[in-house]
Amino acid sequence: MQRLELLAPARNKDIGIAAIDCGADAVYIAGPGFGARKAAGNSFEDIAELCTYAHRFGVQIFVTYNTLWREGEEEEAHAQMLRAQEVGADAFIIREPRIAAWDDITVPLHASTQCAIRDVERARYFESLGCERIVLERELPLSTVREICAAVSCDVEFFVHGALCVCYSGDCRLSEYIDGRSADRGECIQACRSLYDLVDGDGRVLLRNKAILSLKDFNLKARLEELADAGVMSFKIEGRLKNASYVKNVVRDYSLALDALVAKYPDRYCRASFGTVTGGFEPDTAKTFNRGYTELFLDGKRGPWSSMDAPKSMGEAVGTVQRIRRQPGRTMSFDVRPLRRDLVLHNGDGFAIATADGVTGFRGDVCEGLQVSCKDVPDLREGMTLYRNINTAFEKMLETQVCHREIPVRLALRLHGKYVLEVRAVTADGREVLSPFHMDVETAENRERAEAMLREQLSKRSGVYHFSLEELKVETAGERLPLLSASTINGIRRLVAEDLDSLPAVSRHSRPAPCHSVAPCHSERSEESELMRSKYCVRYELGLCPKYQGAKPPKELFLLNNGRRLALHFDCAACEMTVTADQK
Repeated sequence: MQRLELLAPARNKDIGIAAIDCGADAVYIAGPGFGARKAAGNSFEDIAELCTYAHRFGVQIFVTYNTLWREGEEEEAHAQMLRAQEVGADAFIIREPRIAAWDDITVPLHASTQCAIRDVERARYFESLGCERIVLERELPLSTVREICAAVSCDVEFFVHGALCVCYSGDCRLSEYIDGRSADRGECIQACRSLYDLVDGDGRVLLRNKAILSLKDFNLKARLEELADAGVMSFKIEGRLKNASYVKNVVRDYSLALDALVAKYPDRYCRASFGTVTGGFEPDTAKTFNRGYTELFLDGKRGPWSSMDAPKSMGEAVGTVQRIRRQPGRTMSFDVRPLRRDLVLHNGDGFAIATADGVTGFRGDVCEGLQVSCKDVPDLREGMTLYRNINTAFEKMLETQVCHREIPVRLALRLHGKYVLEVRAVTADGREVLSPFHMDVETAENRERAEAMLREQLSKRSGVYHFSLEELKVETAGERLPLLSASTINGIRRLVAEDLDSLPAVSRHSRPAPCHSVAPCHSERSEESELMRSKYCVRYELGLCPKYQGAKPPKELFLLNNGRRLALHFDCAACEMTVTADQK
C-alpha cells in the first residue's frame, strides 16, 4: 500500500495546527535559525506544542535546516538540531551534506529542493548519504520524475502548489548580487518579482517596466494521480510566509483531492496520517493568493509561464469596469459588468487592475449590487478587466467555518454481572484500551431508550480529545442494560478518550536506520559568473525563440533596473536561459 502525504507549510505553530485540522499529513516549519525563510523562525517550545498536537493524528513535523552555513556556524546548527529532535521533530529538511555524518542526529533526513536534485545521479547521491527522502526540482517533466522514482528506494517528494522561483532551486545568486542578501541564507529579496526594462544590444527598449522574471504559481491538483503513479509519495505546498487563510484553503483543497484518489484506488493508496475532517468550508484556490496558475514543464512542453504583468496576486477576474463616476473629495464609484451571473460583491473586497506599471490594487469600501464606491483610483479606466484578490465573504468563511479533525473510534460495551461495565475502544489507527467501570445502578426498563442515550452521549466531542464515535456495540445478557445518567456516560467518554490520547498514534511511517556513508560531494551549482539558470526563457515567452518559433531574435538582450544591467544568455541545446551581471 503506497502512502500519500500532503505536506503543508507553516509560518508558525497556529498555522501548522490549522493545516493539520484541514487534512495535512505532515507540516514543515523552521526552528529559530538556519531555515530558508529567515522571516519564519519559531521557538522550540512552539515546535514541541505543534509536535504534540500533530502526533495525535500520526501527522509528522519536519523542521527545516536548509541553508548553507558560514564558517563557525556548524556547532550552533548542530545544537539546534539536537534540540529540535528532543522536542519531537520527525525529520529534518537539510541542504548541508555534512549533517549526514552526525551520529547523534537520529531522525530521518530529507534532501531539500535546494539540493538541486533534477537527475538520477544527483538523486542517488543524496540517497547514498542516508537521506530517507529527496525533494525534487520543480522544473522537471513527468518523465524525469518517473525515472528518478524508479532509480531510488527512498521516498520522493514533489511540489504541487504555490510560488515558483524562476531559477533552478538552490542555484540563484541574483538577490545577493543586487542587495547583498543571499537566498542561500534565507534572505532572498525576490528580485525575480522586480520590474525591469528589456533592451537589445543597440539599446532599443523592447519591454518597459515589466516583471520579466516573474512566474505564475504552480498548480498540479489535476495531476496528482499521474504523480502518484510515477512514484511520488509526498505532495508539497509552498508557502512558509503565507497567512493562515491561504494555508487552510489550499490544504483543504488538495486533501479532498487526495481523498478522492484514495477512494478511487483503495487497494493501492492510503493517506499517510489518520483522522477524518468534518465541518469547515468549501475550498477554492482561485479565491486565494495567486499570480495565475501553471503546470510549468510537467508535460515537457513550454507554455505561457510568465506573470510579468502581475507579479503580485491579481485574484480572479470578476468583470469589466463600466460607467466611472469621479466625485469631489478624491472618491469615485463605478459599475461592474460581471463575467458570471452569480457574482456577489461585498463591502471591503480587494480589487486589482493591470496597468502599464504592473498591478494597481484598491479596496471597495462600499459595494451595493454591482456598484463599487472607493477612493479615487487614477489608473482605472472603463473597459478594464477587474480582478478580485480579496473576497471578504470567503475570508470570513475560512475564519469562522472551522474544520475539525477526529480519529474514528469503535466502542464495545459489555456488562459483567450487575456492577461492572467494560468498555473496549479501538481507534482507526489501531490504538486500543479496555476500561472497566464499577457502578451500582438499576437495569433500564426501556433498552431502546437507554441505548439511544448511550449513543447520543458517547458521540459528543470530549474537549481537547479528538475522537469521534464510528461504531457502538452493546453486548449484554438478554435485555439487561444499565440505567446510566447523561453525566455518568459523559464521564465514561472523557476517561476513555483520555486513555486513548495517552497512547501514541500507530505510525504508518518507516524508520530505517540512518546510513552515514558520505560520498564525496559534487556540486550542481552553476558557474559563479551565472546569477541564475532557468528552464524559463524570455525569448520563448515573447515569441522570439529560434528553435521552436522560427524567430530571429536580437543577438543580445539585457535587463535594466535602477542602473544595473543584467545580460541574458540562451543555451538552446539544453533549452535553458542564464542571467549574468553585464561587465561592459
